[in-house]
Amino acid sequence: MALPSPPSWLTETNLREGDLNDARSFLLRCYTWMHLARVTDNRLLELFRQGLVKGTVAGGQGNEGLVVPIALLADKEIDVVSFTHRGLGGKLIWSLPLRDHVCHYLANAGSPTKAREGNVHYGDPANRSYPMISHLGAMPGNVLGGVASQRQLGRKAVGITFFGDGASSTGDIHECMNLATLLRLPVLFIIENNEYAYSTPVREQFSTPDLARRAAGYGMEGIVLDIEDTEKTTRVLAESLAKVRRSCFPMVIEARCLRLRGHAAYDTGHYIPAEKLAEWDRRDALAHLKKRLVEKEGLGEEVEKRDRALGEYLEQSIQAALAEPEREPGPDLANDVFATTRKTVKWKPQNPEEETLTMAQALQRAHRKILREAPESLVIGQDIAEYGGPFKVTEHLFEEFGRTRVLNTPVAESATTAMAIGLALNGHRPIVEYQFADFVTEACTQIMLNAATYHFRSGARIPLVLRLPCGGGLTFGSFHSQELESLFLHMPGLKALYPSTPQDAFNALLAAWEDDNPVLLFEHKGLYRKTKGPVRIDTDFQDVWKPRQVRSGDRATLVSYGEMLVEADHACAWLEEEYDCALDLFDLRALSPLDLTAVGESLRQTRRLAVITEGRRTGGFAGELVSRLVETHFFELEAPPLRIASADTPVPFAPALEAAYRPSRETITEQLMQWLEL
Repeated sequence: MALPSPPSWLTETNLREGDLNDARSFLLRCYTWMHLARVTDNRLLELFRQGLVKGTVAGGQGNEGLVVPIALLADKEIDVVSFTHRGLGGKLIWSLPLRDHVCHYLANAGSPTKAREGNVHYGDPANRSYPMISHLGAMPGNVLGGVASQRQLGRKAVGITFFGDGASSTGDIHECMNLATLLRLPVLFIIENNEYAYSTPVREQFSTPDLARRAAGYGMEGIVLDIEDTEKTTRVLAESLAKVRRSCFPMVIEARCLRLRGHAAYDTGHYIPAEKLAEWDRRDALAHLKKRLVEKEGLGEEVEKRDRALGEYLEQSIQAALAEPEREPGPDLANDVFATTRKTVKWKPQNPEEETLTMAQALQRAHRKILREAPESLVIGQDIAEYGGPFKVTEHLFEEFGRTRVLNTPVAESATTAMAIGLALNGHRPIVEYQFADFVTEACTQIMLNAATYHFRSGARIPLVLRLPCGGGLTFGSFHSQELESLFLHMPGLKALYPSTPQDAFNALLAAWEDDNPVLLFEHKGLYRKTKGPVRIDTDFQDVWKPRQVRSGDRATLVSYGEMLVEADHACAWLEEEYDCALDLFDLRALSPLDLTAVGESLRQTRRLAVITEGRRTGGFAGELVSRLVETHFFELEAPPLRIASADTPVPFAPALEAAYRPSRETITEQLMQWLEL
């Protein structure tokens, strides 16, 4: 069915400064979109009750007086926004025909997210309208990154991010406000205060009634705005947007909003006192605006005509959406977890001759090469600028490339990661260094539930490298020694590399940077300066996504990575010298996606499998490797697989205790001998 033709008024998606001189005209424009948003929300609720809309419906009834004016005032060509589940009016203005919005709620073949995303969790990332996630406090960081990217590209964009009174309690909100002021990012933080976080009233959320006062703690201006008067709301928002755009400095608006229905379709709102509901009805901006247009402006006939035409257009759009077939799973369901593209760079052969470098030096060389030859690259993290990072991997980069390319951040792993996602969404290709892999747990929501799922649910590419100094053996204790690969690789959408040589570390950073997906780069701290090796500009650096055969033999197939690969190599050398026992040893290198073809071919010959990792035995990645290989080679094995891993305890501190906790070349050798019956 063809797309219904919208009424001509729906082509008016902007309000400019000059338009505000004619209140009658711009208020009619606001009313048109506010009315469309209200009747669409109401019809979606009806469709939900008929069993046609899936999941639930969280409507924006009562919020249109805030969302519609700001969406009309924003510059849709350059600005960055994230609407919440109360923001349908803004989404309608920003992009996509109405039928597509309805298709999304119906989760059918016409859904712009291919029916993969929950009905309020969608946006239009290609046009810088970022889809929401249920962790509402985690959303503003993406807007910070998007607007930072726009500003670096020379565009005078503003970021607009919405969150409710409930989400304003989360740590991410405060991290983002602090980060925005430190980096002087032009972001309008809009708190939709409807006095209830789901069912929890504000008196049980805060000790102060004015959330806008929090802005002062970060050096920002904060104002309170009641939204029932649309003309006043529009003028205040226009002034605020202009101020943020001009000053390149953030601002907070606490919008006193309404919620004319429960939190979502299943919520009756029985906990809201009757007098509060009556007050909200009296303050409804849409009702106030309609009354003004009819009684004061004399536009009753025009309002009635628009109401009728918009209702007809909505019904036509619904019928067109209902005509779309159901979304069939198809092969693309699994295929779309990752973006299949990558940026191909013709890297310059700066030093055609090999250099002998440590792994830390090799990573530094790769950083410098990327920053020199790819203007869209930048490095972000704590202490990475003048200090050069805790392991000096970014040493001297700040002096050469400056603060716009080597960006120090405060202790705010979640907001920093969120900002990097926003940068990646807008065409930059950031590298984030975490001081220790352990601290990345602060950013689990951003990595596992946001970045990892972005391409699958929206089609947007997230070219992002996350560098994780990991592993034990240096007596750093439980909070600086974790191996976390099995935690993160449980979530589809993340790629991961774990090099064990300086050359592979150099190659891995280049390969990860070129990829159009979020890539975890695990770097064992014990290898940073443990050994040196030759490093050159390798034209085959993409081979790092496949295992490397380190040793050849016929007694067994061994698989390892990271520092354990080095220890396993020593054990293999000793067994070959002392017992003439030659083993196939593979350095896995890429943990996701897994390419076990060469390992499987080896296993067919040796008929024995051992996996050696530093991760803990229970729930560790070794178990996944064994399962994958045994599933396809079970009947070829002549002995049970061997897993060599760390103990199921927290990482102990004292050297003797840590040595007992994790595998070593001696314990690896001993277990292999017993298993091989040498």
